[in-house]
Amino acid sequence: MGSEVGAQAARARALAVLRIRGRALAVALLPAAAAVILVAGGTSGHLVGPGWDAARAVVSAVALVVLLAAGVIALVVARARPAVSPTVPIAEDAAPDLYRLVRDLAERLDVPAPSAIALTPDCDSWLEDRTHPAHVPPSREERDELAGAPGGRHRRTAAPVLVIGSPFLWWMRVGELRAVLAPVVAGTGPSAHPDIAAARRFVRGLDAAVATAADRGRCPAFRPACAGIGWVARLLLRSCRQHAAEMERGVAAAAAERAQAVDYGVRIVAQEQVGLAYAGWDRLLTRVALPAWRMGRWPARLDAGVVAALTELSRRDRLAEGFASRLGERPACDLLEEPGTVDEAASLLAARLFHGGPAECGPDWAPVDWSEYPEEVVDRKWRTDAARLHRVLDALGVRRAPDPTAHDPNGPTLTRVLDHLTAPDRDDQEHADAEATAASPAATSDADTDAKPPSRNPATLDAEAEAEAEAEAEADADFHPDEDTPRAPRTAALAARLSAELAREDAAAPPAPAPGASPSGQAGPDALWDVDALPLFPLQPPRTERELLTDHVTAMVCCAAMDTAGAQPGLDWLDGPTLLVGGERATDLAPRVLSLVEDGDPDPLRAWLSDLGIRPEKPVRLV
Repeated sequence: MGSEVGAQAARARALAVLRIRGRALAVALLPAAAAVILVAGGTSGHLVGPGWDAARAVVSAVALVVLLAAGVIALVVARARPAVSPTVPIAEDAAPDLYRLVRDLAERLDVPAPSAIALTPDCDSWLEDRTHPAHVPPSREERDELAGAPGGRHRRTAAPVLVIGSPFLWWMRVGELRAVLAPVVAGTGPSAHPDIAAARRFVRGLDAAVATAADRGRCPAFRPACAGIGWVARLLLRSCRQHAAEMERGVAAAAAERAQAVDYGVRIVAQEQVGLAYAGWDRLLTRVALPAWRMGRWPARLDAGVVAALTELSRRDRLAEGFASRLGERPACDLLEEPGTVDEAASLLAARLFHGGPAECGPDWAPVDWSEYPEEVVDRKWRTDAARLHRVLDALGVRRAPDPTAHDPNGPTLTRVLDHLTAPDRDDQEHADAEATAASPAATSDADTDAKPPSRNPATLDAEAEAEAEAEAEADADFHPDEDTPRAPRTAALAARLSAELAREDAAAPPAPAPGASPSGQAGPDALWDVDALPLFPLQPPRTERELLTDHVTAMVCCAAMDTAGAQPGLDWLDGPTLLVGGERATDLAPRVLSLVEDGDPDPLRAWLSDLGIRPEKPVRLV
């Protein structure tokens, strides 16, 4: 460890953590020490008598119980598997240039080289300790992939693993990546100090012991023991939490101080690219990838999509024009032998982390290329949403708007949706009452001549069901006012039914299969982290009822535009699925749909449809 101020502070905090461990050990040994004193006094003839004999028996029993409990706790802390970040491992033969860059960087910084390199689908980079036996899979030869030093059978590599954000490799240039990784790689110096490494192992062991004790799937007979282990581990973790946090700050400060001598000027520029890559990655996941994941498709080139998204941003934003000129330099992904394969693996991992998809491909979970995205995702999404919207309208008893000139006169139309969201509730209620009154005499006469229940007009039943649903939605809105709930009772009833229908579809979806072993027979990477907690990082909160209704109405409008006006589904790198009319993005559709959903005003949308030649009375094709 160097002479940096941060390194010395980190070592001081590490010693404080180790002192807490020593005090815990002393407390566990204290009853045993007292028992040894009492037994020694009895054998020497100094502590004799019935009272001392009773004290020896009690203290010896307490010491035995405490030692047994301390041994169990120490065993759990030592053997519990610490948490590990989900990553895509990169072998040296798959990225020799990248390993060479990291090795040269470590040599310039005069620190140990990381033991391996892995990628994560996030805009961040860090060092991760994976020296625990559960994190090191058995291999023919345990060796340091970067240093190339062979090790014995029982020797574990002490250097941590370098985890690199995969978007950095595709967006950053080689020089920028080296500058960004310099302070990260410099952290291997303080990490190699024995005191800091021991303190980290102790803290990670306590954290893993708390997680192990909280596992509800264990045998009920062991739950009291697990509760006691968890209480002790949490107590120790709280005692050393501040020291551990200050130790990590000291390590980071020491790494940053050491890295100032390497590419300092380039690192200032590269930090701007970090923020830009983060913005592009977040936009790509929430606007582009998330709709595909919901349709059972996962984009197989997310990292390449970051470059396209940020290039599109540089085209639209004058402030980002200077970033596009960097694309002529060598990208960092050229350091990989097969960038496409690595990108596909990182994209699948991103789908698992942010959406909770399966670990393997299947009929309902297949990769999609960017060129196929409009047809495979956008078109299917719109038609699926439109079909769900009409199923809910059928359940509410909304009458169809027939078109005598169409091939299917009773097919699903946009006019049906417009009329339902804009027709006055008062007229519909009066119409339902009139139909109910007209049906009553017929029902009475039937009852006089037949013992069967009176027959009722299907239209009356539909109208009554719709009126009942609207009354329930209005009453719920009175007791639970919410800005995200549509104000009109008719619209609120439709939005509530849509939300319930989507919830039923999600509940009926088959669960993701449990991950199995790798083809080699060894445990796969999923064995190192909890797959039951997926998604680990949900991208967005559940959509509100108003947002669901707006999305479905927009999908119906887009289907009508594609089937009657020759519009096409498209992909916008910053906004996701988009409607192309005459090859241009229809950017003015959203406010018109909101006017219909929130205010019940169809005039802006009808004018927009008329201007583009879209015929809402024509049936559309659904899935």
